[in-house]
Amino acid sequence: MVSAPAVDDAVNRAKTLPDLKVGLHLVLSNGKATLPASELSALVDADGNFSTKQISSGIKMFFNTEAKYQLEKEIRAQFEAFKATGLTLDHVNAHNHMHLHPTVFSLLLTIGSEYNLTAIRIPNEVPLESIIENKKEKLKRYAQWLFFKPFVASMKKQCDVRNINYNDSIFGLHDSGHMNIDKLIRILPHIEDGVTEIYAHPATERWDDIDPAANDYEFEAEYKALIHARTKRTIEKFDITLSGFND
Repeated sequence: MVSAPAVDDAVNRAKTLPDLKVGLHLVLSNGKATLPASELSALVDADGNFSTKQISSGIKMFFNTEAKYQLEKEIRAQFEAFKATGLTLDHVNAHNHMHLHPTVFSLLLTIGSEYNLTAIRIPNEVPLESIIENKKEKLKRYAQWLFFKPFVASMKKQCDVRNINYNDSIFGLHDSGHMNIDKLIRILPHIEDGVTEIYAHPATERWDDIDPAANDYEFEAEYKALIHARTKRTIEKFDITLSGFND
C-alpha cells in the first residue's frame, strides 16, 4: 500500500529479503490516496481519504466521467510510486478487492501494461466444506461465489488475452482476519494443482488506530499460524510448493 504510513519501513525490510515476492496493493477505498486531495475531488474527502462505502463509490466510478478520469490518475500514481521503490513487481491486487469493479480492472490492465504487470490476484474463493461452520454460512458463501462468478470469468478472460498470470484459487476471502492455525490446517490438504493464493493479515501485536472493519481480526493468531510447525509439516506432507505468482 504505497500511501500507507509505514511504507518506507516495509520497502526497506523487503529489500533485505531478495526472495520475497512483493506486490502492489492498490488502495481505492478505506484508505489514503497517493495524489493530493485537490486532484481527486470526486473520489476522496478533504483529508485525501477514499470512502468506506464501496457500493456508492463503485457506482460513481462507473458512471461519473470526472471520477473515472481521477481514478486513472490515482491508479497511475500508485504504480509510479511502487516503481520508485526499486522493488520488482510480482503481482497486483486491490484493497477490499476493488479490482472486481470493471472500470478499476480495465484501468489496472491498461496502466499496468506500462509498468511490467505480469500477475493479478483473482478473488475467486470456492466455498470449502471443511471450514464452513453452519448451513446459513454455507448458503451465504455459495451465494457470494455465484454472484461474483461472471466478474471472475471476465477477469480471467482479459488476463488470458494479455498473457497475465493469475491464481487458480484463493483462500482468505471468506475468513479474512481469521486464518488461524485451525483454518490453515483444514485448508492445506485441499489445495489442488495450479497456483493457490492463501492470504492473511499477520502481526506480532495489535496497534492503535486499527481500521474498524478489521477490529476483530486475529492478527497475532494469523502470524503464529504462518510460522507454526504444523503448517510446515502439512505443506511437506501434501507436496505443496511455496512460490510467488510468476514462479
